[in-house]
Amino acid sequence: MQSAQSSSLRLIQSPTSLQDSLTGQIVFSIAATGLVAICAHISLPLPFTLVPLTFQTFAVILIGMFLGPLAGFLSMVLYLAEGAAGLPVFTPHGPGGIAQLLGPTAGYLFSYPLAAALAGFTMRAAKGIRSTFTAAIMAGIFASIPIFTLGAAWLAHLLHLGATSAWHLAVAPFLPGEAIKITAAALAFTSLQRWRQS
Repeated sequence: MQSAQSSSLRLIQSPTSLQDSLTGQIVFSIAATGLVAICAHISLPLPFTLVPLTFQTFAVILIGMFLGPLAGFLSMVLYLAEGAAGLPVFTPHGPGGIAQLLGPTAGYLFSYPLAAALAGFTMRAAKGIRSTFTAAIMAGIFASIPIFTLGAAWLAHLLHLGATSAWHLAVAPFLPGEAIKITAAALAFTSLQRWRQS
């Protein structure tokens, strides 16, 4: 009787959330790739650049903040593997499959694991900050740095562009949209955190 009571007490005192379990991490990682795929299809081609405007970075940042650095990184590696295997997870304004991982947007795509890891790491490092929203904004900003750096660097290499041209084609047009996506991801993460704590 006492053993049964102590077991019940341990279960009450130290609940394991689905997100913290191995099964939960796998489920959420697979679901994360689906979210990025959906956001990739919210896509608008721009006439002045080979890089379309998509909602992917919103998903990448949110996933990193929600899953943490390691699971966020691995979920984005899984996303790239799904795309390389030919699954329709990339933006429809590209060739798909391996060709997309060698095309103009490859730098952005390969930055996603690092960006998700940075978002997750920043959230863990910023636990002392009282405002979850402020920490999430910081996480989004830090996560965007490798996205734009690798995206612009690869496009410059592929098209033999100078730094100024790469800036105007791969970074500057996307900054206002990125600010909106970072804010949206921060709001979504803050709402999720409040829901989990309620």
